[in-house]
Amino acid sequence: MASLDLNSDLGENSPDRIVSDDAAMLRIVTSANVSCGFHAGSIEGIRATLAAAVAGGVVIGAHPSYPDRENFGRTARDPDSRTLQAEVEYQLGALMALAGAVGGRVAYVKPHGALYNTIARDERQARAVVAAVRAVSPDLVLLGLAGGAVLDVAARAGLSVAAEAFADRGYLPDGALVPRTQPGAVLHDASDVAERMVRLAESGVVRAVDGTDVRIDVQSICVHGDSPGAVAMAAETRRMLQHAGHDIAPFVSV
Repeated sequence: MASLDLNSDLGENSPDRIVSDDAAMLRIVTSANVSCGFHAGSIEGIRATLAAAVAGGVVIGAHPSYPDRENFGRTARDPDSRTLQAEVEYQLGALMALAGAVGGRVAYVKPHGALYNTIARDERQARAVVAAVRAVSPDLVLLGLAGGAVLDVAARAGLSVAAEAFADRGYLPDGALVPRTQPGAVLHDASDVAERMVRLAESGVVRAVDGTDVRIDVQSICVHGDSPGAVAMAAETRRMLQHAGHDIAPFVSV
C-alpha cells in the first residue's frame, strides 16, 4: 500500500455534547465523514465542520445513520427497505446542500455505527442503502468495512467502492469488528494503534482478538473522532505510516 487515506467521523458535536476536536482532526486526516444529523451534531456545528474541511482541503464524505440520537446511532434497527432508503436519501441530500453552501461537495458515503455494521452482513439493508446512494448521486463512492456485504452489493449496482480498516477498533477472526459490548472492542494506546496500521499497510493483515491474523485489503484507515485520545492516535498513525514510506492521500479525488 504505497498510498493510504486517513479518515475520521466528525461533525458530531452539539452545544450539550462535545465528543471530538474537529479542528485538530482536520489538520491530520485526508477525509472527513461528516454527520448528517440523525445520530449526532447540530446543524450549525455540521456546517462549521464542512466549512473547515473545505478550508483545509479535506475530502468530505456523508455519514448517515439510523435516526438514533439518544444512542449515538449505535443501536441496531430493522427498518423496512423503503423507510431506510428514504432516511438515507434525506440525509445525503441535506449534507450535500450544506456542503455546497460552504463551497464544497460530498464525494463519498460512509454509513455510521449500527447501520454500518448491519449492512456489512445484511444484504437487504445493504441494498436499501445502495439504492439511496444511486438515487441521490451515482457518482458518490461507497466506503465500507473491508469484506463487508455492502461493498459487493454496491459494486454490482455500478457504484465505485472503497474498503476501510479501523485503527482504534478490535477485530474478530472473521474480519468483523469486536462488538462494543465486548472486551477489546476499542483501542486507546496511540503507539500500539499506529504500529498495527503500519503492519497492515506493509503486510495486509491485522491482528484479531484471538491472536490470529486477518487479511484485509483497504484504501482508507479510520480513527473515530469520539474515541478517547483520538487526536493523538490519528497523529501517531499518520506519522508512523509516513515514516515507513507510505503517502497519506484521499482515496477519492474531488
